[in-house]
Amino acid sequence: MTMNHFRFKQLFHFRKKGLSRLLTPFFAVALLSLAALPVLAEPLLCGIDRLEASRFRELSGLRVGLITNAASLSQKGEPDYLLMLRYGVKLKFLMAPEHGFSANIEAGKKVGSSMVSDTLPVVSLYGASKKPDIQQLRQIDLLVFDLQDVGTRCYTYISTMKSAMEACEEAAIPFMVLDRPNPVIPLHPQGFMLKPGYASFVGAVDIPFVHSMTVGEIALLLQERCFRKLDLRVIAMQGYGRWKFGDEYQGFSFRSPSPNIRSVETAILYPATVFLEATTVSEGRGTDSPFMQFGAPFIRSGELADALCKYHLAGVSFTPVVFQPSSGKFSKELCHGLKFSLSDRKAFSPFRTATALLLELQRLYPTEIGLDKRGDFFDQLTGTPLFREMIKKQLPLETIIEESRRQVEQFNRSTPSRYLLYP
Repeated sequence: MTMNHFRFKQLFHFRKKGLSRLLTPFFAVALLSLAALPVLAEPLLCGIDRLEASRFRELSGLRVGLITNAASLSQKGEPDYLLMLRYGVKLKFLMAPEHGFSANIEAGKKVGSSMVSDTLPVVSLYGASKKPDIQQLRQIDLLVFDLQDVGTRCYTYISTMKSAMEACEEAAIPFMVLDRPNPVIPLHPQGFMLKPGYASFVGAVDIPFVHSMTVGEIALLLQERCFRKLDLRVIAMQGYGRWKFGDEYQGFSFRSPSPNIRSVETAILYPATVFLEATTVSEGRGTDSPFMQFGAPFIRSGELADALCKYHLAGVSFTPVVFQPSSGKFSKELCHGLKFSLSDRKAFSPFRTATALLLELQRLYPTEIGLDKRGDFFDQLTGTPLFREMIKKQLPLETIIEESRRQVEQFNRSTPSRYLLYP
């Protein structure tokens, strides 16, 4: 197999009922051999860039819908939808996820439909419905998904993808994923799996909380598990590997996919602090460092810092901080808390850090933290009621981590590596 032949196969993956499995043993061996080949030294090309390299021949003559937002740019910084239009793609409409097409609407707020370029409709997938309309899908030949994920299960873009895949299967039209980097993929899979009955839009896919997969790989997994009749096509990346964070690729810029994930550093810390959304503690929204700092008027920063020191958390340090959010929890109030700084990204464990933080907040401020006040939402974020119960019972950190690790290991044993597209 020549390198050019391999790259051609890697560009356009089909998963369709009646076809042989995508990643045959031979393909898996060839994929693993890439680690020793020069392809990973090449500039990173996302799915949209590889379509441009082929002059969008895969979309030639098709009526296309596109799920996208303002962060979905090409390597050269051009919006994906404008790039498609420039190459003559018959783009009929856009669809936008949570945070809207502009990617600047606050989390949880419903988004209305709109227009871009005066004539191109933008249909909201975070308004009256979170699932594409079947009748509208029957007006196109292909729905394309091109969104930047952040590598944490509760981030809703993979939930949007799952809903879109379901709709496409019902409408009997193909679904194409333009793959993009998981910016935190070197972090090992961690956190609790979804317990049956606890799926929600902040946890729609049964994968680890920090999942270490790209959206293309998750789509392949979903197709096998849930949507076997779906014609799925994944445009894989070129020059991508699992050992680099998203800001370590030359020529690739991580664009903020939502108002409060402003950098890869934030995306790394996000799974350590996002559970605070379901407590009374501010996760830093309305400040210049969302998810990188947290606080509340009732927290005593020095006391909490001393309590966390005993866990010897790897790859991270924390310093006392005082902030006044401009919006969100405790708006215009003075909050005391801690700010995290990463010293070793690959040694850092966001779920271990989250667990230690929640254990100490519950121990020090059991009546103020409000762990049960929004217990249903907390359980949806974590995917299970078990985590909250363990925190309330003040079980040892290692007991909690070991149970979550057991669940992740079971997932790894039951999930074939054929879904992994990159070495």
